[in-house]
Amino acid sequence: MDDADLTYDQIIKQFFKWAKSETNIRCCAIIGSRARSKDHPADQWADLDFIIFADNPQGYIFPGLWVEKFGKVLLTFVERASGGTYWERQVMYEGGLEVDFTFFPLESISNILDGTAPQDMYDIMTRGVKILFDKDGLIETYVKSGIKKIFYKAPPKEEFLGCVHNFLFRSVWVAKHLRRGETWRAKSCCDCHMKDLLVTMLEWHARVKKGKRHDTWTTGRFLEEWADPKAVKELSEIYAHYNETDIWRGLVNTMELFRWVAMETAQGFGYKYPQDADKYAAALVLQLELER
Repeated sequence: MDDADLTYDQIIKQFFKWAKSETNIRCCAIIGSRARSKDHPADQWADLDFIIFADNPQGYIFPGLWVEKFGKVLLTFVERASGGTYWERQVMYEGGLEVDFTFFPLESISNILDGTAPQDMYDIMTRGVKILFDKDGLIETYVKSGIKKIFYKAPPKEEFLGCVHNFLFRSVWVAKHLRRGETWRAKSCCDCHMKDLLVTMLEWHARVKKGKRHDTWTTGRFLEEWADPKAVKELSEIYAHYNETDIWRGLVNTMELFRWVAMETAQGFGYKYPQDADKYAAALVLQLELER
């Protein structure tokens, strides 16, 4: 095979041949847009995602030399997947072809069947699953019968308040670290951790406004399509350049955006927004900024 002309179809064919010959690998499927997802079909930017159920998944993660069987490897590394529960090996083959191999222990299939698997797994599987083989028939019937989308419920009050308090805590934390001159840590928290909390609130807010069947995807994917247009418009004002003054600006704007989204979300859920905690945290941030 000429690696310069490598295609995703060729990788799928070679992977299928290899994986089916492996005794420990019991079930394989393609997920995501290349599994003919209807809402966002594969385009030229789509990668290839495999989910693999095996008796000994750890043995395939390290050292992972088997990935070289499917084409010339340019880049490869391992990271946690599915909320940090499982491992995936990511590979870039020649031609810029990106492939994710996510391994699950065989017993995790029972979690899928009884509804106790991580939420993001269901979210991914409802967007397209193409089974390559299922040696034991463990999930084939389940997939063919149609995976029902799990509609989100309002988070418990404690979870909602935890998100708000976490955000307010981080706001003060960023302000303090700006005063200490720790620009990197302050910007990282403001533009990463706090933004993750904002995305969670935007998901809840979207469901409050458009109903529990409104599709918010996960981890901010296609956020521009499902989030409140007013919030999307404000996103350009909440990220900062790498300098103290601009991080202060980004912090304050992030707090303002989070506040109105969270207050509307609280009202929709029938929860009381923690106004006193918000005012106290905002006052601390303002004081720290004015004293600099």
